[in-house]
Amino acid sequence: MSHPHENQVELIRSGAAILGIEFGSTRIKASLIAPDTAPLATGTHAWESRLEEGVWTYDEDAVWQGLAACYAMLVEEVRSRYGVQLKNVAALGISGMMHGYLPLDRDGNLLVPFRTWRNNITARACAELTPRLDFAVPQRWSVAHLYQSILEEQPHVPRIARLTTLAGYVHRVLSGEHVLGVGEASGMFPVDPRTGDWDAARVATFDALIAEHKLRWTLRDILPKVLRAGQRAGRLMPEGAALLDPTGRLVNGIPLCPPEGDAGTGMVATNAVRPRSGNVSAGTSVFAMIVLEKSLSRMHEEIDIVLTPDGAPVAMAHANNGSADLDAWLKLFGQVAETLGGDGSPSALYERLAPLAVSGDPDAGGLLSVNYVSGEHITGFTEGRPLFVRNQDDQFTLPNFMRSLYFAALCALRTGMNVLTEQEGVVITEIRGHGGFFKGGETGQRMLAAALGVPVSIPKTAGEGGAWGMAVLAAYMLCASTESSLADYLDARIAKSIGNPVMPNARDVRGFAEYFARHTQGLAIEREAVKALR
Repeated sequence: MSHPHENQVELIRSGAAILGIEFGSTRIKASLIAPDTAPLATGTHAWESRLEEGVWTYDEDAVWQGLAACYAMLVEEVRSRYGVQLKNVAALGISGMMHGYLPLDRDGNLLVPFRTWRNNITARACAELTPRLDFAVPQRWSVAHLYQSILEEQPHVPRIARLTTLAGYVHRVLSGEHVLGVGEASGMFPVDPRTGDWDAARVATFDALIAEHKLRWTLRDILPKVLRAGQRAGRLMPEGAALLDPTGRLVNGIPLCPPEGDAGTGMVATNAVRPRSGNVSAGTSVFAMIVLEKSLSRMHEEIDIVLTPDGAPVAMAHANNGSADLDAWLKLFGQVAETLGGDGSPSALYERLAPLAVSGDPDAGGLLSVNYVSGEHITGFTEGRPLFVRNQDDQFTLPNFMRSLYFAALCALRTGMNVLTEQEGVVITEIRGHGGFFKGGETGQRMLAAALGVPVSIPKTAGEGGAWGMAVLAAYMLCASTESSLADYLDARIAKSIGNPVMPNARDVRGFAEYFARHTQGLAIEREAVKALR
């Protein structure tokens, strides 16, 4: 009798499987896939950012400990499911939370702790760079952090030899290559979509801007080499293999694809890389990526212009605050459930509490949540204070409370999307969602359809997340020479896995519009809370 996973066993044993690893905001995840992109096994490791001296960061040791723990969990799942010891893969890809700031010295050592996307500490830099570059520079972008550090004359600046993001940093340590995928690169500094390389004119403008500081480097000296999806990006060094697998079983020499950010892996995981397609990645942060048919008429500070992993222009509406406050409330409810002798596990809470949001009053009964765990650049906040507010006569019920939490997670996103749809006339035919926000049945789809007024579908593989999307990019690298484009490759392998869309419900759409208006007015309370609560 043949083994029930005979084909999978053989391709894992032969080293034909492909590995993607993503460093998300709350967990590190590894996804092992077959050459046809079918998921085989996963590994995860939870981690959390910390606010240290006003800066959101992660310990450098936590990066490598988390990577090894995540990979070890994957190895164990492969062993228990298939009876095989994972020792080799055909290709490997690294992804990470977008952008941020990791300056390195000549020896590759971090000069300051990792400054994550969540920080809103570069307002002065953005105010100067945006008009000088004629390009909307968000506070989380690497160049914003770099220029802010220069303006403040931070002592590490003269010693910078390389600048990268988390994905680029991990990739560099594993492979020795200072490179970055074009999608993630376009969130460090503007990339020219015609050349797929750093925008030469804007690089020259930046270098002229910092000339008075008499630094020993230019921008091109420190930025990574930009690569498109499908290109080779080095091989796993022995030192890198030892970091991934301290047991020494994993071989070195595995080819790596260009490292990408979670924005790029989200587009891949949802097969949203063609014009008019779009996806929303909703987790700790929430952002929409709309692939453009044509350039926007003008610059908008609320909208980032980035690129797909194969270099097509994308309008990105990014909100720092997504489901973190929702998750915090569910964690509290879990403690209540356990105190009462019930099941307080996250899966049980999402399964039982999330659907209640659908049955709440259309506008959440007058309740108001402001989910700003951190600052929110779209609405002008450098810091956040999560709030829940209600009037005495509001309908304070559990369904309304859950609906309020879900709606709050989408309000900042709606602010950015209004710029695209109302001011630029961008047409969106369907949104594809992925991320933790969409756990709990159709609730997340219903809420997002209400917020954006468009159909929302979820790929069947959306639960696999960005690590799976990164593995797909690694798989594409192996056959890019025979595929006409990344879009065609994804259509051939992912299109059939897209679930049926949830259509906008008129009641929900009206209710969200009322809630959004109330939320916008309620930001005045948030501003006072930031001042009062230190």
